[in-house]
Amino acid sequence: MGELKSVDQHVEDILSGIEAIAPLDLQLLDAHGCILTEAVTADHDLPMFDNSSMDGYAVRLDDVASASESSPVQLPVIGDIAAGAPPTYTVQSGMSVRIMTGAMVPPGAEAVVPLEWTDGGIAGVSVRRAPSAGAHIRRRGEDVEAGQVILDAGTRLGPGQLGLLAAIGRDRVVVRPRPRVVIISTGSELVEPGTPTQPGQIHESNSYILTAAAREAGAVAFRVGIVPDDDRSLMNAIEDQLIRADLVLTSGGVSVGAYDVVKEVLSRLGTVTFDTVAMQPGKPQGFGTIGPDSTPIITLPGNPVSSYVSFEVFVRPVIRRMLGLEPLHRPIVRAVCTETLASPAGKRQYARGWLAVADGRYVVRPVGGPGSHMVRDLAHSNCLIVVREDVTEVPEGGAVEVMVLERRLS
Repeated sequence: MGELKSVDQHVEDILSGIEAIAPLDLQLLDAHGCILTEAVTADHDLPMFDNSSMDGYAVRLDDVASASESSPVQLPVIGDIAAGAPPTYTVQSGMSVRIMTGAMVPPGAEAVVPLEWTDGGIAGVSVRRAPSAGAHIRRRGEDVEAGQVILDAGTRLGPGQLGLLAAIGRDRVVVRPRPRVVIISTGSELVEPGTPTQPGQIHESNSYILTAAAREAGAVAFRVGIVPDDDRSLMNAIEDQLIRADLVLTSGGVSVGAYDVVKEVLSRLGTVTFDTVAMQPGKPQGFGTIGPDSTPIITLPGNPVSSYVSFEVFVRPVIRRMLGLEPLHRPIVRAVCTETLASPAGKRQYARGWLAVADGRYVVRPVGGPGSHMVRDLAHSNCLIVVREDVTEVPEGGAVEVMVLERRLS
């Protein structure tokens, strides 16, 4: 066996061929989940005019200053103002105007008395409580002022951001679109979940792990059906998917076995290289380009935990580079390890763990053993404990680096 390649070198080599996707001018809903490539400035105030936040009555303060439950103030109502209609009345001393939520506040009004503080009269109203100055009036520009930057370049557009853009009148934005990632899982032993297994068969899970992980990273991910260990089937599957792929991921078939078809087929292309990386789990890795557009392809090992760890270390940074986002990598924190943890010499171990906060510091508990097939342990982890290549044992109470996978900590 040749010399192992370092994790850092493999990350660097993969990223060296990855560029951010070119920006597009998209309609708002098509831009959902995409990344802004330009700052957005409001060209008008929001709200655009003073408006009522309640159904009620526009009044002058002096006219209702003495209003109380025991001694209501009686005012004539000179008209109504509905939302969307310009005010045709001026509130003069001793008068009131009935107003609806969102309607423009008429000239002369100093506050809005909510409907609940009155008898709801139409020709005249009985006011039982005095409002303060400006009560229940949304002032022009109190949310956004004209010329204000409301969203910075690099912002991911979720529901709140899209709503803000619509509120200021923008129907299109320039964004970096979400990369389209195609996930192919290989192996003749695999069957779809929900399908009975025969002796020697297992339910396929890698593509579900990788598709979910790619979507969480910000990509549009497409799960392709299982591809058997057959040269032509694999090439047909890849070629069929290239039309909708900015990145292709495969899992399985990259070791040194007789039926490791991914390595066998893609090695012939001359654009995909395979390495043994100094890490546990996830030693067999490959990457390169494929097809007429030189679409990036990353080949991951077939064991579920190996596949997922490899995604976090190598693939997630690629997706974030395509999105134009920084930082590329998951956050790393220092934590106290609650148990002794062994690690192989010369390899960087990514052990599953549960990260928590205790007594004002991070503590991490290893979850399960080193087996790369143990999916249950993965499901009950929220981090990866990173043990460097020159460390063979972390003692109980020792400090370790931890890759945070979830924000939620217990």
